[in-house]
Amino acid sequence: MGLGTALFLSLELGRPLLLEGEAGVGKTEVAKTLAAGLGQPLIRLQCYEGLDLASAAYEWNYAKQMIHIRAAEGPANTASLARDVFSEDFLIRRPLLSALDPADGISPVLLIDELDRTDEPFEAYLLEVLSDFQITIPELGTVTATEPPHVVITSNRTREIHDALKRRCIYHWIDYPTATRELEILASRVPDAPERLSVQVVAFVQKVRELELFKRPGVAETLDWTRALMALDRHTLDRETAHRTLGVLLKYQDDLERMAEGGVEEVMGVG
Repeated sequence: MGLGTALFLSLELGRPLLLEGEAGVGKTEVAKTLAAGLGQPLIRLQCYEGLDLASAAYEWNYAKQMIHIRAAEGPANTASLARDVFSEDFLIRRPLLSALDPADGISPVLLIDELDRTDEPFEAYLLEVLSDFQITIPELGTVTATEPPHVVITSNRTREIHDALKRRCIYHWIDYPTATRELEILASRVPDAPERLSVQVVAFVQKVRELELFKRPGVAETLDWTRALMALDRHTLDRETAHRTLGVLLKYQDDLERMAEGGVEEVMGVG
C-alpha cells in the first residue's frame, strides 16, 4: 500500500496513521504536510522516555492555585474554594487535551512523534485516549472530542509498538527514497541548488547508504548537506569538500572514521 493510499484511508476511516521507518526518512514531514494541505493546525507531542500524563495530556497550575487559595484565606466556603481552584482557569492543556478540545474549536492534526521512545504504560494510556478520543479529568469530568483530530504516529522502531495499538491504526513503512524520488524532493526543498550538484549529492548519499554504517543518512541530511555545500559556494562535489563537510551528513564518530579512511574515495569511485 502506497503512502497516499494510507493517508487517504486514515482520513476516510478516522483511524490513526502509524508510520515506521529509519530516522530521517520523512515521517514527521508527512504530518506537517498533511496539516498544511488540510489547512489545519499541527499539534506535536514529542515522545521521550519517562513521558507522563502531566506532560502529555494536562496538569494543574499549582502555583496559580496556591496564590488563589492564599488570596481567599478567611471565612470562605471551603467547598466553593475547592471548586474554584479545580476549574478551567487553573488547567494547563498539554498536546493530547489541546488536540481533543482545541481552544479555537478547529480540529487539528495531532502528531505523536517517536512513540517507541516511551514506555508501555504510556502506550496503554494512549490506546485508551485514541479508542474513544476522550480524556477523563477526575476534578472536571470527561472531555470528549467534538470532532476527533487526524492522528499521525511515528516510530523509529527502537522497540516494537504493542499490537493492540497497531490494530487501531492504518500502518505504513517509509523506506529511504529512490535516487529519482530523492532528486525530486531535493528540487522541491532546495530549488536554488545547481542541478549538477544535486545529482552528485544524491548519487553520493545513495551509495553511502549501501555501506555498513551505524546510522545511514536520511533525506533530512541530504537536504542539509546540499545547503551546506551551497553555503560554501560549491557548484559541484569534489573529494576534498566531501571530506571537509562529512559532519553534516554523518552524525557518529565511527561512521566519520569509516568514511575518512577511504570511504569517500570508494563512494566517489576515485583513487
